Amino acid sequence: MLIFLRRRMFTSLIPLIIVLFGVFFMARLTGDPTNLYLPVSATPEQRAEFAEANGLDKPVWQQMVDYLSGVAHLDFGESLKTGQDAATMALHAFPATLQLAFVTLLLSILGSVILGCWAAYRPNSLADRASSLLSMTAASVPDFWFAITGIWIFAVVLGWLPTSGTGGVLSWVLPIATLMIRPLGVLTQVVRGAMVSALSAPYVKVARSKGAGDLRVVTHHALRNAAAPALVVAGDLAVGLINGAVVVEAIFGWPGIGKLMIDSILQRDFAVLQAAVLLTAVSIFILNIVIDAVLALLDPRVRDKATV
Repeated sequence: MLIFLRRRMFTSLIPLIIVLFGVFFMARLTGDPTNLYLPVSATPEQRAEFAEANGLDKPVWQQMVDYLSGVAHLDFGESLKTGQDAATMALHAFPATLQLAFVTLLLSILGSVILGCWAAYRPNSLADRASSLLSMTAASVPDFWFAITGIWIFAVVLGWLPTSGTGGVLSWVLPIATLMIRPLGVLTQVVRGAMVSALSAPYVKVARSKGAGDLRVVTHHALRNAAAPALVVAGDLAVGLINGAVVVEAIFGWPGIGKLMIDSILQRDFAVLQAAVLLTAVSIFILNIVIDAVLALLDPRVRDKATV
């Protein structure tokens, strides 16, 4: 198990290093912050002073060396706009994204298990077809379209829900529904397919012959063996939720890491953008390791194949 985890950590470090370098260069493609933070009437001396004070007067390679040195010492610099520590700003915003992603994934898993098991229990029935239609439609709807439509219907026309913010329980409804629609559709199809195979397996027939009820067969026998493929997909969707929260947070004004990234891009706040992206990448790295470890525990074949 330890050998498996060490190999997975080593292979996962490569994308993390690519992100480390990539975010540095991509941040500087947003433009020169001097033009944003100084007035048009600023003199060349003032511009030079601003660039020197923020390390922008150095060659790009020297800026990169300073950036990597700071990362090695857990120093991500300060925000150009607020003067606050960039890492502190990213850490302060990240819990809001995690809360949104966790609640969304939890509801998606619960909903997909119910719909998937319901559809698989009676394959090719009206319930199965209705579930498949709903799940495929949900998996195909773009997040931004659902978000804008939801705001128009439930916030503007009906006035039931707020358009943005985190002022109460109602403010969670539209962001969670927007993020949940795609994972729910994908997971429902995965659970349904895995449950169809599990319910036709010999051990289920043996359980039925011993007098096991339908509910026990589904929950204690079939669902347990169908959990592995659903877990893999759920892990990938969890990563996608953290990444996909950027659009949703920007639309709904959710004070998470995604909105912080968008704001820092618009404000050309290099240090904050770099800290936010790297924190997100590290969290995804850790999440992938955890998912691989859980999958290896559930299916020893995965662990044995990786250690060969």
